[in-house]
Amino acid sequence: MRNHTVIDSPYGPLTLVADDGVLSGLYMTGQRHRPPEENFGPRDDAPFGEPEEQLKAYFAGELKEFTLQLRLKGTDFQRAVWDQLRRIPYGETRSYGELAEALGNPGASRAVGLANGKNPIGIIVPCHRVVGADGGLTGYGGGLDRKQRLLAFESGAALF
Repeated sequence: MRNHTVIDSPYGPLTLVADDGVLSGLYMTGQRHRPPEENFGPRDDAPFGEPEEQLKAYFAGELKEFTLQLRLKGTDFQRAVWDQLRRIPYGETRSYGELAEALGNPGASRAVGLANGKNPIGIIVPCHRVVGADGGLTGYGGGLDRKQRLLAFESGAALF
């Protein structure tokens, strides 16, 4: 059973999607690779209490690491990249090349970038913490403005 809810955030409305009560999606308005609305199932706030509470604590600056059960659907390689994303500490960044090296495949930075862009659970699986080799901002499915704001927030330079 798939269902969804929409919550407010400092970065605009966030659509949370659950499969059988387990968080499987977090999408921003206008996000690249956002599935069609009809794929989210009926609206039902019930399975989203804990994800919503943890997101509120994160946006309040009180939570640095999410402890939610997630259902990440993708290829083995994508799931390996998303696992590496979850290992990037709050307030830090990694390059695509560093993630490729961590996966044991230093030549796979482009593939890492593609997998990063398909991350179905933004913010919680922190794909915004990935930057170019020179430390510059590169693509972000939620838009570069949101990426810059999220990184500034985590570095303490902004409150939202």
